[in-house]
Amino acid sequence: MTYHAVSKGIQFRVWILPALGFQRRFTSTMFILRNTFIHSLKTVQYNQVKNFRVGKGCLESVQLKGRSFLTLKDFNPDEIKHILWVSADLKHRIKLQGQYLPLLQGKSIAMIFEKRSTRTRMSTETGFSLLGGHPCFLTPQDIHLGVNESTTDTARVLSGLADIVLARVYSHSTLEQLDKEASVPIINGLSDLYHPIQILADLLTLQEHYGSLKGLTVAWIGDGNNVLHSLMMSLAKLGVSLRIATPKGYEPNATVTQEAQCLFKQFGTELQLFSEPMEAAQGSNVLVTDTWISMGQEEEKKKRIKDFQGYQITMQTGSVAAPDWTFLHCLPRKSEEVNDEVFYSTRSLVFTEAENRKWTIMGLMVCMLTDYSPQIPKLNL
Repeated sequence: MTYHAVSKGIQFRVWILPALGFQRRFTSTMFILRNTFIHSLKTVQYNQVKNFRVGKGCLESVQLKGRSFLTLKDFNPDEIKHILWVSADLKHRIKLQGQYLPLLQGKSIAMIFEKRSTRTRMSTETGFSLLGGHPCFLTPQDIHLGVNESTTDTARVLSGLADIVLARVYSHSTLEQLDKEASVPIINGLSDLYHPIQILADLLTLQEHYGSLKGLTVAWIGDGNNVLHSLMMSLAKLGVSLRIATPKGYEPNATVTQEAQCLFKQFGTELQLFSEPMEAAQGSNVLVTDTWISMGQEEEKKKRIKDFQGYQITMQTGSVAAPDWTFLHCLPRKSEEVNDEVFYSTRSLVFTEAENRKWTIMGLMVCMLTDYSPQIPKLNL
């Protein structure tokens, strides 16, 4: 006899013989045909849902796919703006419109953490999953980088197991070694020299609040650390001036400062260094600080707190800033760095800043792994 099956417009005709063996073959055949059909239907639905264009025309002069992200020094203004545009687009489409965009379906990320983190881990892990990919979290107990296995061998092994690697490490040289030996892109999740993914979140937060970045003045009041170094490597490219106040002996890295001075001169913005917080805050739109005691500096705590006396950001600090001043802090925060009055005020953007760690790392990973083309209009940067 003949068996007819019609499903979603697809017709199957299968000849059936009464023998038990042929009945089993029939059942197996129908199971395979059914799964093939469901897979085809899901593929059609996925292509309808994703609604994004691919191809050379998407990026034009911006080339980000396949590149590593170790420092913002390596990225030009258009490339930074494109990452922020993609980030804002994903935030709009996924958070506000409730769309499902499995742009990283079938891909995996290896997340190496020598140093613990709330925001870096949660933003990367949840963001990669939300985009359809699979994150793999690796602690020092899982992967004792450079000890149980050389950094070179780790880079080569992970290149065959993951599509991208994020590493949060003590030494920037570890990242450079990973990047040298890996055949997949490497993201700097934080090093002693730079923290570029934090700056992407800061920039998106300020763009959302002010409507544009160009012409703003940022005041950094605190330690000359990795977050400051990343600000120094990026703000000038977006038309933002930077005023820095650090205690004597805590100035930013001399090489980074020299490179930054060239950048600010090239892009026609101002870079000024002070030792008095009120001087840096004068007329600034954004007041920024960070922890005075980073991981690995715990033994210096008493000395550092003493050396940073007078550097706490308060409403008095804001009194000499621009009328529209706001406050940023990458977290976690200690009360000696900024008091509660500022931290929990309407001028504080810290919790939006923390959430934007997720959207900007998602935007960055999409740029590094796909040819995604944003659907929203370009940001006014």
